[in-house]
This record gives sequence, structure tokens and C-alpha cells, in this order.
Amino acid sequence: MAEWAAVKAQIETLLDAAPSATKDKLLVGADLAARTRAHAAAEALHKTFLERLKAFRVLDPACGSGNFLNLSLTELKNIEHRTNLEAEALGLPRAFPSIGPESVLGIELNPYAAELARVSVWIGEIQWMRRNGFETARNPILRTLDTIECRDAVLGPDGGRAEWPKADVVVGNPPFLGNKKMIAELGEAYTIMLRKAWGNVPGGVDLVAYWFAKAWEQMQKGRLQRAGLVSTNSIRGGANREVLKPIVNGGQILEAWSDEDWTVEGAAVRVSLTCFHPQKGAAAKLDGKPVIEIFSDLTSNSSQTDITRAKQLIQNQRSIFQGVKFVGAFDLDALSAESMLAAPLNPNGRSNSDVVKLWTTGNDVTGRPQRRWVVDFGADRSEEDAALYERPFAHVLIFVKPTRTAVLRDTRRLNWWKHGELNRGMRAASLGMNRVISTPEVSKFRLFVWRQTSILPTGSLYSIMRDDDTTFGILHSRFHELWALRMGTSLGPTPRYTPSSTFDTFPFPEGLTPNIPAAAYATDPRAQKIAAAARLNTLRENWLNPPDLIQRVPEVVPGYPDRILPVSPEAEKTLKTRTLTNLYNQRPAWLGHAHKALDEAVAEAYGWGDDFRAGKLTEDEILARLFRLNQDRAAAQA
Repeated sequence: MAEWAAVKAQIETLLDAAPSATKDKLLVGADLAARTRAHAAAEALHKTFLERLKAFRVLDPACGSGNFLNLSLTELKNIEHRTNLEAEALGLPRAFPSIGPESVLGIELNPYAAELARVSVWIGEIQWMRRNGFETARNPILRTLDTIECRDAVLGPDGGRAEWPKADVVVGNPPFLGNKKMIAELGEAYTIMLRKAWGNVPGGVDLVAYWFAKAWEQMQKGRLQRAGLVSTNSIRGGANREVLKPIVNGGQILEAWSDEDWTVEGAAVRVSLTCFHPQKGAAAKLDGKPVIEIFSDLTSNSSQTDITRAKQLIQNQRSIFQGVKFVGAFDLDALSAESMLAAPLNPNGRSNSDVVKLWTTGNDVTGRPQRRWVVDFGADRSEEDAALYERPFAHVLIFVKPTRTAVLRDTRRLNWWKHGELNRGMRAASLGMNRVISTPEVSKFRLFVWRQTSILPTGSLYSIMRDDDTTFGILHSRFHELWALRMGTSLGPTPRYTPSSTFDTFPFPEGLTPNIPAAAYATDPRAQKIAAAARLNTLRENWLNPPDLIQRVPEVVPGYPDRILPVSPEAEKTLKTRTLTNLYNQRPAWLGHAHKALDEAVAEAYGWGDDFRAGKLTEDEILARLFRLNQDRAAAQA
């Protein structure tokens, strides 16, 4: 409507400046000619605007049954109708609506949905005409809408990138499908082909990210002016955020709603709504409020510090690893596991305890730990060597091999007796260590705990290969928590830890970085103060497992922590409520004091102790300082 307001002002200026008749004076001669010319010029302005409006095209490249197309068509017709009414009020001839279904374009993979979209757009057209008092055919025959195509919007039939028609605006709600579900839902062959076609898009993105990449590509080609897309709120972080960075660098996010409730197919999710264009300098709004700039994580701040530009630091490399992923039924129930562990030695003279292990998940950190067993032949054991462990191998042969030999990926098909994602780096890095620091991939609170290395972590856990209390304390401080929350992603409303953007970029205090052996700073007063404050872990453990409510029982094989059992049914009820999530939901005073002491110790290590005690370290200030440290170190390592 801004364009029409400018045109309307020109029309008003023309007509106001032209001679006008009164009841006492009729226009004749030069005055009449001038008035006629003014009206003709005004009509031309109105007609030119209507032609511009009639040529305007809206594309929904994931249109489903046509909801967004219907809304777009309705708004285009509303604008046209309003301009016609206002032009008529200025004395111009009445105009009939000319905008129709051809103004909206769609792409939809599902044939039924595509046909439904065509019909619903026609119905929307008819309903609008009747609602606004215009005649329509009594028995309308709906013409085929070739502008709504039934095809893939991101992958072409030749295996390359799909093409989109030229449009002024793209709107849509592309499919919500996480990266980890793409192979299961779309098939391995399609997923591999899609990632190959979009080589400039990180392989670990959610499906929706390809629509952002395509929209930006269209803008760079001059085939699109603006876009507004709905996505899961994970678009703000991790690999997904990479598709927003070129938009921020070369264009502008005009308006965004960073984290909103959304219901799709009956399921409640958290979404982000992002509007962008290829220019810079327009006014921006974030969550309904004016801001100077919107960054690629859909945030803004008073210091205008875009921390999404943080670089990965050499000091942090090869320190954090994701746990293994089974990709098959390697897990065992307790009875089967204990039976295997009690079996006689195998032909190689070894016990099954070599390959039957306890395993743990992120839920064991946020909730009460469960006792789970799995067959794990490790990363380097050959099929012949694995077969020497008779009963574990028989289990994998029966329950794993039939599914694994059907997959396309060579490494998984040919190494069917091994876990799908072995994480050799983690296994090698943990050699010689009794404990490492673990954190859940997804959790309401950013929690860190100690994990004994004999227990195998799965993919929902990340392990930091450090065994010193100083590193533990730095990671559990407010400084790293803020950095992780801002630099990570989310799964629905729950934050997700993404190591490449949260850990690898985090600037540890100078001299206490992960590439330095803990023994090298053991006498550093800063490290000692942080390690002492990290006693909060002991306090938490005492709360989780009060000595008067539990008994410790040795595990069936040595090398694992004792089993923790309740001393009575009443104790069992109490222990069920003793989880880290519940503890941090309650956040009792003692926990708050422990974290404050830890935060102060870490602030001292950065040299910010006085500012911390004076209350000067706001969230924005902490992030700005950490970002500057990151940039300084990144520049030094370049």
C-alpha cells in the first residue's frame, strides 16, 4: 500500500492543481482542457498502478492445499479494490476487479494437495467476488490453474536443483523435517542426491533450509524481490543458520518472529518466521519491535554484536565428540546381557565383557540413570575376531545383519557387525582416562556431568575429553551457558548443544584452554579457584542420591560404577523425583549460591571479577566480550 499511497498523492496533486468548476462557473476553453488533461493524467497513473498490481506474482513453493495462496490472492484483490474505491472517491472512473488466480503461483509435490490447492484458490476467488458485491458466473467452470505445479521444489528430475518461476514475493511453510529424519522419511538415495545438488548448503541441515537457500539464489539472479518463510526455530542455529548468513551478509532480514508456537498436523512445534530481501538499509522489526539489525540467529542486541560471526578456535579442536549411533538392534535386555557376561570364556580366551557394555543417553543426565546393555565390537575388530565372541555375535547376526545389509551406505552395509556411527575419535581420545565431561545434546538446562569412560555414550550425549575440575567449572559457568544458548539450536522449545558452534567457538580464559594439559595449570590460582567452586557437582550428587536413601551394589562385572538402589519403597518414590531437571526447575538457594561462586571464579579467570561483583556483566555485555575474545584469537590463528 505504500506504493499506492505515493501514486494517490500524485493524483491528488494533479487534480487539486487543475481548474475546477463551481455552481456559478462552468469550465470552458483552456480551463476545461487543463481539467481534462489532469483527469487523463490521473487515470493513467491509476491504470499504471493497476497494471503493476496485476503483474505482481506471489509464489508458494510448498503450497500444500493452498492456504498461503488463498491469503495472498485475497490480499492482492483487497489492495486492488481499495485503490479502485479511493480512485473513484477522487473522481476517477469506477474500475472492475481484474486480479485473479493467475497472480498466485505454487509448487507442490503431492498430486492430491496440488489439485486441492487449484480448487481452493478458485473457490477463494469466487467467495471474494461475491463477498464484495461483484457478480460471478452462476455455474462457474473452473479453468485449470497451470500456475500451480505438481513437482519437487528443491530437487529437479535430472538430480540438479529445481527451478522456480520468477515472482515478486515468495511465501510459504516448507516441510518440517529434521536432518536426522531425512533418510528415513525421504529415502537414502533421494537424501544423498539432494545434498549433492546443493553442495553449498551444509549436509547437516533440516529439509526446510533448502527453501531458504533457493529463495536467496532467486534473489541473486534478480528473479525474486522478497521472501517470507515459516520454519522450525532450529533455523536460527547450528548448520541450519548457515543458510541465513549469506542473506544477512548480502541482504537483510526485514522482519522476524524468532520463536513462536505453531500447530501442524495436530503437533505443537516452535517456529521462526523470517522475512528477507536482497537490499540493505530498510527498517527492521524483531518480534514486533524495531531493531537496528537482525542477525542470522534471529536476535539483535544493544551493542550490535553479531556473535554468529564467531570463528572456530584451534585451541578447542578435537576435544568434544558425539556418542555412537547403533543403527541396528545391538541393545540387550538385562537378563540376556547378564547371561552373556556369566557365560564361559570364548574360544579366544576372552570374556564377553569385552564386547557387552553398559551404555548411556542424554536422558540419563536429565533424569534418573537407567541400566542398559549393548553389544559393541568397537571400531577396529574384524568380522572374524567378532565371531569369536559367540553369543554376542549370534545376537548381532540374527537381529542386526538383516537390516544392515539392505542399506545403501557401503560402510554400514559391509561392516554390519559394528555400530553405524562408531566415533573412532572419541574412543581414541578417551584411552587412559577414567572420566570425561558429558552434556546432553538436548536439555532444558545446559547441564554437565562426569561420565566414567567404561560406559558407552550414545548420540544424544556429547563428551568433552577433559578430566579436570577447572574445565568442568568453566563449562558449567554462566559464561559458557549464555554462549551455548545463543550459539546453539533448539528442538522445539528445548535448547540443543551443537559443538561446532557452541564449544568449538567458545573462548576459554587465556591459559586454561582445552589444548593445554590440566597439569600445566594445576598451580594457577585461577584454575584452583574454579576447581574449588566446581564442588557444586558434589553437592548435586548428594542431593540426587542421599546416602540415607540408597545402597550401592557392585555391578555384575568389574570396571563400572556401583549400582545405586533404593533402601526402601518410600526411598524409591523419593529418588524418582531426584533428577537434575527437577533440581534446576526448583533451583534451591544452595544451588544458586554454588553457581554464583563458580561464576565469580570464572569471571576472575577472564579478568572481569570486579565488573561481575559490581553487576556490570549483563547478558549482552558478556556475549560482546566473549565475541571480542573469539575474534582476537581467530585473527591470531589465521
